[in-house]
Parts: sequence; C-alpha cells; structure tokens
Amino acid sequence: MSQVKRAKNGRPVHHWRRDLVELAALFTAVAVADAVANLIGHGPDGPTLLLISAVVLVATAGFHTWWSHRHGHAPPAGDTGSRPTAAARTAGASEADATAPDAGAVAGETVLWRMRTTVRDEPGSLAALCAALAGQRVDILSLQTHPLTEGTVDEFLLRVPAQVSASDITRAVSHAGGAGTWIERADAHDLVDAPTRVLGLATRTALDAAELPLALRQLLGRCTIRSLPAGSVRGDRADEAAPVEGALEDTVMRLRAPEGGVITVERPYLPFTPTEFARARALVELDARLGPRVPRSQDVLTLPQGNDITVRRADAGDVDAAKAMHERCSARTLSMRYHGPVGDADKYLNHLLSPRFGRTLAVQTASGRIVGLGHLLWDGDETEIALLVEDDWQRRGIGGELLGRLVTMAVETGCESVYAVTQSSNTGMVAAMRGLDLPLDYQIEEGTLVITARLDAAAVSSRLSYDEVQQHQPEHSVRD
Repeated sequence: MSQVKRAKNGRPVHHWRRDLVELAALFTAVAVADAVANLIGHGPDGPTLLLISAVVLVATAGFHTWWSHRHGHAPPAGDTGSRPTAAARTAGASEADATAPDAGAVAGETVLWRMRTTVRDEPGSLAALCAALAGQRVDILSLQTHPLTEGTVDEFLLRVPAQVSASDITRAVSHAGGAGTWIERADAHDLVDAPTRVLGLATRTALDAAELPLALRQLLGRCTIRSLPAGSVRGDRADEAAPVEGALEDTVMRLRAPEGGVITVERPYLPFTPTEFARARALVELDARLGPRVPRSQDVLTLPQGNDITVRRADAGDVDAAKAMHERCSARTLSMRYHGPVGDADKYLNHLLSPRFGRTLAVQTASGRIVGLGHLLWDGDETEIALLVEDDWQRRGIGGELLGRLVTMAVETGCESVYAVTQSSNTGMVAAMRGLDLPLDYQIEEGTLVITARLDAAAVSSRLSYDEVQQHQPEHSVRD
C-alpha cells in the first residue's frame, strides 16, 4: 500500500497533522521573507547583502545538484515492489554470470533411474509420493499409471543427483506410502515417451515377423521370451498354457502365437500388470493379422573367383531349397552344424526358417540355388548364431560374410552378445568368429565348443539393413 495516499472504504484518507505542519511552514516562510525584505530595504548595505544572498543560493543549488548525481537517493527496486528496467535486468544477469560458479558445479551430475511402486488408489497418495521425491531433489521426467484391482502401480522415469543413491530413493518412497518398490538404472533411450515407443515397435513388427520377440522385450523391459511350436504342445496342456485370450500369472504371461504355439514371457523380479498384458496381447494380435512376412531386400556380391551371389532374407518358403542343399552337403559338414544324427537335419529346417524364432540369411547363386544359410536365433535372453555352407562353396569367404551380417543385425536389435555352438575341430567357424574383432569367450565341454562374442563395443557395419522393404542390388566384393 502506498505511503502517500491510502484508501478507506474507497475514499482517500487525509491526515490533519500533515496539513497543520504545512500551514505552519507557510506562515514561517512568509515571516522570514518579510524580515529579509525589511533588512534589505531599510539597511545601509541592502544591495550588497542581496547580492551575497544570491551567490550563496546559487552555490547551494549547484552543490545540491552535484551531490544528488553522485549519491542517488532513489530506493532500490526491491523496496518499492517495481520491476527493474530491461537494462538493469541485463546488467544484473551479466554480473551474475561473471561472479556465479559454474552451473554444472552447483547442480552436480545426474543419473537416470526407472522406478515402480504401488500406492493406494485414493486422493493425495500420488501427491505424497511426488513430495517425497522432491525432498530428495529428484526430477520426475515421465509417469505412467497401471491400475490394479487394489491400488495403482506408478512407473516413473527420474533424473536424480548423482550423490543420491537408489536406497535413498526407495526409503523416501516407502515413507510416503509406496510399496513393492523396484528401481533400476535407465538410459537415454527411456526418454522416448511411451506412445512413440509403442508405435515404433508396432511399425517394426509390421515390417518383419521376426521382430515380434524383440518388440515384446523392448515393450516389457528385461524379460525372458520363449516360443514353443504348436507341435511341442500336446493334449489339454496347450489350452491350459495359452488360451485364445492369453493368460497372466503374476510374473509370467502366456500368449497364443499366430501359428498356434505358445509365447511365454517371464521376468522373475517384477510382476506384470494388466496394462502390460493388454499391450503385449495387442502386439501379438497385430502380428497374427498381418501373417508371415519377411523384408525382401537383397545384396548382390562378387566372390574373389568372379562368381556372383545374392544374400537375402529367407523364410519358410525356402524349406525345399534348403533341403536340397542338405542333400548336397557331406555328412561331416552336417554333423559340424547340427551336432546330432545327420538324418534328422531336415527336421530342424521348419523351425530354423520360421521368422518366429529368429532371422535367416540365405546365399543364392545366379541360378537360384541356395548354397549357404546363416541363422540368428532368439534363445530366451541370449542370441545364437549358426552357419551352414555347402562343401563346394566353402573357403570362399561366404561364412565370414554371413557372420558379419548376422552380428550387424544383432547389434541393430540391441543384443548384448551372441554365441555359436560348434565342435572344437571346426577351424573354419573359429576363424570366422575371430575375424569379427570382438571380445570372445571360449567354453569347451566334451568336444563341444561354445564361443561367445560380446557386442557392447561392436560398431554396426555399413552393410545394408535388412529391415528395409525396398530392394537394393549394389555390387560388392567378398574377401576371401
């Protein structure tokens, strides 16, 4: 409220004391002026005294002006409640930037966390949770809610000061009413909002049936996905394991696969919510409606010997051509690949060539004959690589070319590692794995060699992506 003029009941309030003081000052000034006039008019030195008074008055006025410019008497902006001018704000910001410490030093480093907790479904429960996180200087970047029969599961993406530990966060959440709290580190990929991520996964699944297990894993987080063919489920157990509408049992969900088998998704550390189950079922239904599909992109390569070969995606439609290749392979080559009775090799092809269980690359000659197969197989949390090259086409670099492309596809899909199962005497496969220039782990047991390549340091090669629908036919050369 102003100190000059106040209002009461909408009318200005006048102070009689101030009016009385002003009237007394006026009478005093008149009396002093009359005395000075009499002194100047009737005194012997009147003109001199008048001149001296004028000089003193001018000097006093000049001194007052100089003093006012040097020592401003205006109150600071904060005292009057007014906003500073634009120039003052700019000058203040410049001084603050020059004197303040580095913003990063003040705020400190931050890390990303994903957290889930269950709260009571009542007003104020989420507010209490947010207040507890704010007390730890935690920034909530995104929030998803998963309604339950009793309570609600809230899923947060948090930006947390580096000095705040996970136990500090869970303790604060517990005190605010959260129960069953789970937390793990997140990365920049989690910054993508949920609708955008789901649409991207649906697009990938629509282009390639082999993307379904990967899409489910990215949709549901860290989990184990297994596909069981329809022929492996007998009797009433099939209906029990995967009814048409699916089944949700705490940390396990079972979905009816499009071809009649069972897709089992399991994560032992965190129960699935009905919202997650509905999302996964919608993705599987989309895959079933679209039917079998594989991108038809291909590359034409030139071998050192001058032969042209085509590398393309293969599917169940190539079963007959793959069986014909088996017939041309020697028993030793088949035993190196399948580690079992050679006569049973054809039985694996329907499974291997199905996009439900992974991706397959086929090497085809100019005449259309398949002479090599490379498989990238989803095996729960792990990914297996397997190669088979016809005897007459071995030692030409085909195996290395297939292996490099399969690793590129594994990196593109986010796999952390790939492994190959072979015999210790299979020097060709060992040499091809070493040619990847990746960290390798070796395990030998009863003549069986398992080579694991870690992909965390792998760079995606410049080879064409097999996720594209368009056909590409550039000329390449294969190293021997």
